[in-house]
Amino acid sequence: MDIVDVRNMANKANDKTNLTAVTWAHAVNSQQLLNEALDSDIDMIEADIVMGKINGTGPDMPVMAHPPAKTSDISLDSFLEQIKTYNDAHTQKMKGVKLDFKSIVVFEGSLETLQQKVPLMSYPIWLNADIIRGPVNQITTKPVDPDRFFAGSSLFPQAVLSIGWTTRWFSSENNGSYTSQQMDDMLDAIHRNNVTATGQPITFPVRAGIAANSLDALHNLVKSVNSTNESTLTLWSSQNDYVDVEKLRQLIFSFGFHRVYLDVPEDLANKLNLSSNNDDGKDCGGSMSTSLMNFCLISAGIYMLSLYMENMHVM
Repeated sequence: MDIVDVRNMANKANDKTNLTAVTWAHAVNSQQLLNEALDSDIDMIEADIVMGKINGTGPDMPVMAHPPAKTSDISLDSFLEQIKTYNDAHTQKMKGVKLDFKSIVVFEGSLETLQQKVPLMSYPIWLNADIIRGPVNQITTKPVDPDRFFAGSSLFPQAVLSIGWTTRWFSSENNGSYTSQQMDDMLDAIHRNNVTATGQPITFPVRAGIAANSLDALHNLVKSVNSTNESTLTLWSSQNDYVDVEKLRQLIFSFGFHRVYLDVPEDLANKLNLSSNNDDGKDCGGSMSTSLMNFCLISAGIYMLSLYMENMHVM
């Protein structure tokens, strides 16, 4: 397969993919919640990792919990193994995995487990961290060290890098925007760590209410990385966030359904009404499992392209 074939494979999958149709299970940080997620029709399983103990005893290890919790009934190793077992037995209904790391200590403490599990995956694996300080004078949450995060994630070239900004939120309608400087800070981190050379897929998780005010800045960001890394947005929102629905619809349609994941509360998703026809009268629907499988194909194409280019460089 030559470089043109690989690009065509990624573009063909891209054209058919409605990423807004992908569905999510959040904070799957216990055995019961994992069982429920695997028994459901959702596409992506999102979970948090801390360094803690199983049922409060034994040595510290990566376990599934949201800070400040330090204990769980399931380890990262068991979590990933159970998802792999399920996906191996259900190849037409595979689940993707999004792992959320709130600190560099937890991420680096998880690398040994990830090195054992990730190479065995044939389905989407996302590594998520807020690596840049973000909008609205966000000074209380410390970003994950971007250089150390990229150094660790470079071990997993098939993984999607979900890299975002810390955010602050108020109840008022004026919640600011992602600034050009924050976009430049993200691009600087990407370039100085040679992420463009790996060709890893990137998704930028952005808070929906703030993203709605940031159309130009986000377009410039995605345009800046798309020549080397297949990139998307992941729009997320907390339950009580104020969101300008019409502005958010404009943002989604301006990028296209093949470049936007929608991970928002059900009431906001209903207000957006993306399941109906779009502004051009074309159907925006699409099978959720097809969307996820097509994104697997996109990721595989970009990964194969990066390997091809690396081999050409060595020759």
